[in-house]
Amino acid sequence: MKKGKEESGKHDYKDAIELMFFSYRDFISDPDAILHEHNFGRAHHRVLHFVGCNPGLSIAELLDILRVTKQSLARVLRDLIDEGYINQEIGLHDRRKRLLFLTQKGHDLHESLIAPQIERFDKALKEIDDTSFNNWKKVMRLMINAADRENVDNLIATSRGATKAPSGKDD
Repeated sequence: MKKGKEESGKHDYKDAIELMFFSYRDFISDPDAILHEHNFGRAHHRVLHFVGCNPGLSIAELLDILRVTKQSLARVLRDLIDEGYINQEIGLHDRRKRLLFLTQKGHDLHESLIAPQIERFDKALKEIDDTSFNNWKKVMRLMINAADRENVDNLIATSRGATKAPSGKDD
């Protein structure tokens, strides 16, 4: 891995860019294999993740998080609802809202998808100290568009406080 600066005085970020590509490739490889067994793809994974970490998330909020079209989200949601991984419920205060919850089947799949990713972090943290890990998280946060950081911070904080149980409808 290259260190130092180019002659222009600017950092050479190519090694960091390549590390991001390779780490993402490997980080997502285990969930990809599990998803393949269910005939699902990465879009399904993203929906399961955000609904799992944010029970009661509205479709509008999910669209904002994922930045996909309604049409592409509708296809993925239909798959997950039809297969019994997600329930869609009408909002209590606004009946126009559709709120999303993982079923027990969805919760189980979500847990199986994140388990190998958590294991990768556990292994990495045995090699570095907490300060290095926190600095890495700061860099990752700063890679997010500045206008989105507060929303991402709020989403992360909210998802860590999520205490709603999975919906009991496993049809």
